[in-house]
Amino acid sequence: MYIDTHAHYDSSKFDPDRGAVLGSLPAAGIDAVIDPGCDEASSRAALALAERYPFVYAAVGWQPEEWESWDMYSPAVVRELAAHAKCVAIGEIGLDYYWDREHKEIMYEMFVTQIELALELDKPVIVHDRDAHADCLDIVGRYPALRGVFHCFSGSREMAEELFKRGWYLGFDGPVTYKNARRALEVLEAAPLERILLETDSPYLPPAPFRGRRNDSTLLRYVAEKIAEVKRVPVEELAAASSENARRLFGIPAPPALR
Repeated sequence: MYIDTHAHYDSSKFDPDRGAVLGSLPAAGIDAVIDPGCDEASSRAALALAERYPFVYAAVGWQPEEWESWDMYSPAVVRELAAHAKCVAIGEIGLDYYWDREHKEIMYEMFVTQIELALELDKPVIVHDRDAHADCLDIVGRYPALRGVFHCFSGSREMAEELFKRGWYLGFDGPVTYKNARRALEVLEAAPLERILLETDSPYLPPAPFRGRRNDSTLLRYVAEKIAEVKRVPVEELAAASSENARRLFGIPAPPALR
């Protein structure tokens, strides 16, 4: 029923019970999960999980916060890992000025290098944009053929509408259920169903009823229910539309019953 397009099951927070959590997802209505890498180690771990679980897929890349481990060999590592049959995207990649405004130059280099690699490999990208909206929009705008999703979108309605015009998708997570989610709800009101993706960002950002606990994909339905409420559609329609969006963007095959 649902596809969680962004969940970090390689995180150490799942070390005590990773197998049990992942094993429970199909029965909970989770058809597929994408685990995005943040550096070489997490990208390799995501691919290992994708090899073990048929419904898990991986994205590979360097997140901007991991700039210290990025070096001249890193692009070749991303290229190598992206060749894996279950790698569906390059990501998460982007800019993060919330944690670090002193290393913009290397974050820019990482972002652009991985964008150009994604274009060369014909892969979509998963964009991490935190407090860097103008620069992220400017950079992706230089690559008209680029496709992908702005993960956990926190930009303005105007930015969202510009991205929709360019064919981008937006990912929405637990924060849409928070009391201070006014901007996200404004974006959702403007968002066409065919441009919405569902995410948890597990183990982070649990929906409102579960703040303070570890997040996982079984809580995705709370995000879906809130978005369906804002869009004034049945949650089943929202779930079907977002899953189709994920399959179209990332090339995830439909379950046998839907083929």
